[in-house]
Amino acid sequence: MVAGFGGHSVPAELRALAREWDLGGVILFGRNVEEPEQVSELCFDAQALAQDVPVWVSVDQEGGRVSRLRAPFTEWPSMATLGRLGDAGLVERFATALAGELSAVGVTLDFAPVLDVRHDEADAVIGDRALSSEPIEVGRLGRVIIETLQRNGVAACGKHFPGHGDARVDSHKELPIIGQPSEQLRETEMMPFREAIAGDVAAVMTAHVLYPALDEEQPATLSRGIIQDILRDEFGFQGLIVSDDLEMGAIVETRTVAQAAVGALSAGCDTLLVCGESVDQHATVIEGVIHAVERGELTEACLEAAMVRQRRVKARFLGGQRSRRPLTGDALRERLGTSAHQAVADEIVRA
Repeated sequence: MVAGFGGHSVPAELRALAREWDLGGVILFGRNVEEPEQVSELCFDAQALAQDVPVWVSVDQEGGRVSRLRAPFTEWPSMATLGRLGDAGLVERFATALAGELSAVGVTLDFAPVLDVRHDEADAVIGDRALSSEPIEVGRLGRVIIETLQRNGVAACGKHFPGHGDARVDSHKELPIIGQPSEQLRETEMMPFREAIAGDVAAVMTAHVLYPALDEEQPATLSRGIIQDILRDEFGFQGLIVSDDLEMGAIVETRTVAQAAVGALSAGCDTLLVCGESVDQHATVIEGVIHAVERGELTEACLEAAMVRQRRVKARFLGGQRSRRPLTGDALRERLGTSAHQAVADEIVRA
């Protein structure tokens, strides 16, 4: 489980939970950010939650309106603005600068890039977060972001499989339904994910969206037919499959978060994203998974397979020296919002 929390430091309750059951990682939001030195110290403390396996320190830092780290970090334009230029070299410079700033404060996993294809008539939940309305362009530029982030030590996560861009309602509030035929979904919405897999993306995040052509009953996050049969078996993805936040309205309007966690694991997810601040909720989710195994609803083999993938991907990105003291003062500030990074952002806007 990758857990959210409140405040500018790791809560004592979350530390206790990690000691008892371990955690897959933490996710940072604006509510956790005060200033760069505090973020750097927070990420360092979060890494210390690890027991047998390192923990992810993650964030949604896409650029545009979904950016948890604001000035004095570089504030990047939307991905639609970046993608409109079609300049792979500029995209690479953007991703290099982004990775440098994330690494400076100790973030190890960025839930980016968005690989959804933009549909201008759809709900604005994706909108300008998407690189393009052309699947080939989303895949091409998304792969540049992925490979550049990961070459610079930050794991990337493509989202939201099998494609959220044509959703007409906000999945944070209710369950969207995308009625495209299976062939169209594969030719358009899923195409960028194939490119990301070819680029060895570390993780893929699922969509809380119902696709009747693929599964008439379950949204993608809870669908074994979508996660296991398509993403794993058909596309050959062997990295981490991450659920979108299990506390979103699209999921909890018909089930508890704990029930959703069990369903996501059963469907083939490896990582459960639970973004709220309640440590009691986090504990309830973990207990729900344990009880599901005890009742035979969830097999130990399923969890063991997920753990094997966790260890493999974490060894790739977290296997080096992660125990350094956090950067502070000038050593930190000279890596954030630099003139070179701001020049890249300005170039995107001007062009």
